[in-house]
Amino acid sequence: MARIYAETPRLILRDWRDSDREPWAAMGRDPEVMRHLGPLMTREQADAGLARAQGQIDRDGHGFWAVERKADRRFLGFIGAKTTTFDAHFTPNIELGWRLSRDAWGQGLATEGALAARDWAFANLDTPEVIAITVPDNHGSQAVMRKIGLERDMAGDFDHPVLAEDDPLRPHVLFRMSRERWNALR
Repeated sequence: MARIYAETPRLILRDWRDSDREPWAAMGRDPEVMRHLGPLMTREQADAGLARAQGQIDRDGHGFWAVERKADRRFLGFIGAKTTTFDAHFTPNIELGWRLSRDAWGQGLATEGALAARDWAFANLDTPEVIAITVPDNHGSQAVMRKIGLERDMAGDFDHPVLAEDDPLRPHVLFRMSRERWNALR
């Protein structure tokens, strides 16, 4: 039985299941979903990514959880809060992240789930802040970051260290929220 980490009025954030493999792989083959994330994924790469995500959840007790819509129990992608440890000036830290299938865009689901992940992180982890990152052109994700109360750290822009120096997706922007700010918003 998959563990549930958070619920919202429309979403369940839970462990990954074998039944998520095919829709997850389809997302990885969708050029629009992957536009700001990197090259299209093979089935093997998608399966490895799913295994890494669930492995981190099993190890840390949190991560990028599978998300399903309550109304029809359909897998939509992931939303969650994971420990990010790549080498950057703001790591290690708790990173909020999301990736939804294209047909779930524009309905406020990323914002709804990201709020739940943000609140779960502050309620359950001893973290002074949460962060979110994306490429400068990903205005949709940046809008979600702002809607959930994160603020752009203009001095925090960085080149993602796991991407090649010539990768056009290497430049990233950084958004942050302190625990103090979260407490003030509640």
